[in-house]
Amino acid sequence: MAGKAGTSGAPRSTALPAEMTQARRFGKTRTAQATALMEDYVELIDDLLQADGEARATDVARRLGVSHATAIKSISRLKREGLATSKPYRGVFLTETGHDLARRVRARHRLVVDVLVAIGVPPEAAEADAEGLEHHVSEVTLAAFARFLKKSS
Repeated sequence: MAGKAGTSGAPRSTALPAEMTQARRFGKTRTAQATALMEDYVELIDDLLQADGEARATDVARRLGVSHATAIKSISRLKREGLATSKPYRGVFLTETGHDLARRVRARHRLVVDVLVAIGVPPEAAEADAEGLEHHVSEVTLAAFARFLKKSS
């Protein structure tokens, strides 16, 4: 079937990657999606703590556009993972491990935004696009981004 025209008239390739290669790619994507959610929460909690001195589940839910119950469930996961703690009537706090993760996520976000802006993406679009990209790029790609920015400056 290789080379047979699809519905768009363009040749359709049936050459699939090796099973293990494809499985590894899909597995990486699934892991990144699960990790992305946790990283978004940690980064936002850190931002709220820096800006307001506290991070309440209500504020987290509103800013992430999720229900209060969803925020509570995700915060509970952060606590199980050793990234956050909470105190009754005082909100959510990050552990040192949580703060470290927030710093790494923020640095990765800035790097992705800077690359997108450097190649001509408007800053507002770069910020929005980086929210998805930052969780899915490998360390190899991030290092290449850093080299690219160093060369272009």
